[in-house]
Parts: sequence; structure tokens; C-alpha cells
Amino acid sequence: MMMHSNLNLTFVFALTASFALGLVLGAFYFLGLWRTVKKMAASEHPVRLMVGSFAVRMIIVLTAFYFIMGGQWERLTAALIGFVAMKMLLTRRLGVKGTAEIT
Repeated sequence: MMMHSNLNLTFVFALTASFALGLVLGAFYFLGLWRTVKKMAASEHPVRLMVGSFAVRMIIVLTAFYFIMGGQWERLTAALIGFVAMKMLLTRRLGVKGTAEIT
């Protein structure tokens, strides 16, 4: 009976760690995007900046998701939930205020 309890604690810890790592990856990805967009106006090559930034962010994030997953879909799901939660948090915190809607 005790072994089953340890297994559940290990599983819960793995999911919690995956969620936390998803939050970190979300912060990295979306703050990197935010910084890239802010630098585009002053850049001599904005397309190169955007494509290069996208490639670096995607390579890092997808590689990290692969290692976090460790062959278990539950870990990947927890990490993706953390990633999306960070997106929502940063959107609320850093969202552009007072912009006109495009019609």
C-alpha cells in the first residue's frame, strides 16, 4: 500500500514540475515575442528579426517540451497548460491599452 502512495506522489510532483516548467517556457516565449515586436520598428531588417526570433524561440520551446514530456502525455499536457496560463497572464499584464480596433 505504501508503494502505491509513493507512486502517486511522484506522479503529482512530475505534473507540478511540468506545469511550472510550462510557465517558464511561456514566459520565455511570449516575453521574447514582446521584445521582438518592440524592436521591429527600429530594425533595419524587421523580417529577418521576426523570422530569426521565431525560429530560436520555437526550437528552444519545442525541444524543452520534448524533454519535459519524457514519453508521457500527462506531463506534456501539464506543461502546455502552464504555457497557455503564462500567455493569458502576460496578455493581461502587458496587453496594449487604448489601441484602436481595425475595422
